[in-house]
Amino acid sequence: MFMEHKMTYTEKIVDLATGEETIRPYSAKEIAEVEKEIAANQTAAIKSETNAADKAALLERLGITEEEAALLLG
Repeated sequence: MFMEHKMTYTEKIVDLATGEETIRPYSAKEIAEVEKEIAANQTAAIKSETNAADKAALLERLGITEEEAALLLG
C-alpha cells in the first residue's frame, strides 16, 4: 500500500532582542507558492538535463567536440 507523505512547512522566527523562538506553520497560500516553486525548479532541472543530453548526442553524431562546435558557431 502506498502512503502519501504530506510535507509540513514551518517558519522559525527568532526575536533577536529576547532570543525567543517561535515556530509557525505556513499558510495554505505560502505552501502553494513553495510547491509551485519546487515544481518549476524540477521542471527546469529536467529540461536542462534533457538539453545537455541532446547536445552531447548531436556532438557525438557530428563527431566533434564542444570546443570545435564553439569555433564553428563563433
